[in-house]
Amino acid sequence: MTQSYYLYKSGRIQRKDNTLEIVYKDGSKKSIPVERVNDIYVMTEFDFNTSLLNFLGQHGIAVHFYNYYGFYSGTYYPKEQLVSGKLLIKQVEAYTDKEKRLKIAKGFIDAASYNIYRNLTYYNNRGKELNEYMKEIEFLRKQICKCQSIEELMGIEGNIRKNYYSSWNIIINQNIAFEKRVKNPPDNVINSLISYVNTIIYTRVLSEIYKTQLNPTISYLHEPSERRFSLCLDVAEIFKPIIADRLIFSMLNKNQITEKDFEKELNFLYIKEKCRKEITKEIDKKLQTTIQHKKLGREVSYEYLIRLELYKLIKYLTENISYEGFKMWW
Repeated sequence: MTQSYYLYKSGRIQRKDNTLEIVYKDGSKKSIPVERVNDIYVMTEFDFNTSLLNFLGQHGIAVHFYNYYGFYSGTYYPKEQLVSGKLLIKQVEAYTDKEKRLKIAKGFIDAASYNIYRNLTYYNNRGKELNEYMKEIEFLRKQICKCQSIEELMGIEGNIRKNYYSSWNIIINQNIAFEKRVKNPPDNVINSLISYVNTIIYTRVLSEIYKTQLNPTISYLHEPSERRFSLCLDVAEIFKPIIADRLIFSMLNKNQITEKDFEKELNFLYIKEKCRKEITKEIDKKLQTTIQHKKLGREVSYEYLIRLELYKLIKYLTENISYEGFKMWW
């Protein structure tokens, strides 16, 4: 079974025979069998050489890079091993066909907003007064099917998220002010957490896309552009409420994360390393957790749910089997 590896301690990673060897600056070493690696997250300064990158490319291992503040910088995306010209054409055709593109985009937002609503239901049933927010989101969700353009759909999505984020001050037990979503740069504890956790989900989706024949640069909700894998943004919308948001609520409400885990002098932008390690540990734990799949009738991991979502999209593109985004039932 493969897993994700997070590198927090500076050093050098290199190939040694058929294994990966990490040589830390203090002289200590660690060997990792390449067969056990799903992807690598470089969270600090590390040295590489082309021999290593060629080796990683041969084994289809993506490397995701994060900066000093813990925010995503970019990905070493190996040469695609699963290539399908037919699927690529279908992806492009679906993007250029306004009706098909809008249908897929609605599938993403319908599922994402439903999962948001389920989060509110979960906490409302546990004594949080969230009925007002639930009613507003329920009303907005009914407008999704009426949208005639991507711009209109994005407007509905923006209003749903604005309403949803307004409820976080009720869901979260800690007295941390959260007025609105601010991204560049995040301006408080909550925004920094959202940005950090969302980029982890984004890169995990990218790693799963690599294992399919889909092209990660052709998207339907978010506009394709240079220097980003926009399909990851599309698919991540579905799983952020399920994995990212639930994790933030849980860790804050259990006091696993507090304001002390941030550098106040940097306007809470910098999440301390110990906290980032704990977050990634919890994300991995969640992704490996299994649930009984309603349609497959067997146990599948949260991580595999992402892959199944990609397969459903492929089925729609190649066989015109109706696409419906994943909606949690628990």
